[in-house]
Amino acid sequence: MENTNNLLHKAMKAKYAIPAFNIHNLETLKTVVEEAEKLASPIILAATPGTIKHAGLEYLLALAKVASRKIPVTLHLDHHEDVSAIKRAIDLGVKSVMIDASLNDFETNVSIVKEVTDYAHKYGVSVEAELGKLGGIEEDLVVDEKDAMYTNPEQAQEFIARTSVDSLAVAIGTAHGVYEKEPVLDIERLKEIKKLVSIPLVLHGASGLAIEQVRECIKAGIVKVNIATELKIPFANGLKTYFKNNPDANDPRKYFKDAQNEMRKVVREKILMCMSNSRNGCE
Repeated sequence: MENTNNLLHKAMKAKYAIPAFNIHNLETLKTVVEEAEKLASPIILAATPGTIKHAGLEYLLALAKVASRKIPVTLHLDHHEDVSAIKRAIDLGVKSVMIDASLNDFETNVSIVKEVTDYAHKYGVSVEAELGKLGGIEEDLVVDEKDAMYTNPEQAQEFIARTSVDSLAVAIGTAHGVYEKEPVLDIERLKEIKKLVSIPLVLHGASGLAIEQVRECIKAGIVKVNIATELKIPFANGLKTYFKNNPDANDPRKYFKDAQNEMRKVVREKILMCMSNSRNGCE
């Protein structure tokens, strides 16, 4: 599998972004990979703690290894908070992790992230962290909108220097889950952060953002774009529609097809949105 750091730095140099798609099982993983292969796009397969529990890390690692035969692919631990679990995943062969200690105060966040980077870097593993708090819901992680806090540019610079983290997820007005109203993104804040740091910056909560908004973020310094909720909804809708039309269906080789086809449309759209098509990780 590809090293995430390599992918992100190539994208940063050429001014596009790597789409990180949250997957949950064989069907969602294959759907993402097959569309990426058609578009010759490098991708990140993101797995939350819930996905690891559901599918099994060793199974996901094996699937990701097969997926990386034609295009650059990496399996990334997304929004993991358990340091011990992250270390176990690294021992099993995961090469890209996110330690999310953003709900803690600044000093505690620094301390936890530093522990992970110290361990991960011994094994050539890329580490992402988050500074600031995104609103919304990501599995069991819930942040009230009133508690969402934007990333401070000067703190970001200090945070990176003290933790040696490889990429940083920033809070500029996005949120996890479905937006009830169109978000207003603080692009000027993003530009200020970019001026002060040299590592790749990550945009979480991209599901539901307009293409123009995401492109503006990429132009301002975002190198990795996370997509989760916007994949689950069409997959679920496709499955529901199939069973509505075929109430007696019982063959998973057939009833997943409509779900996958609906999801493919979103995967393709997001790859083109990130401008990662025809890159193959080599530019």
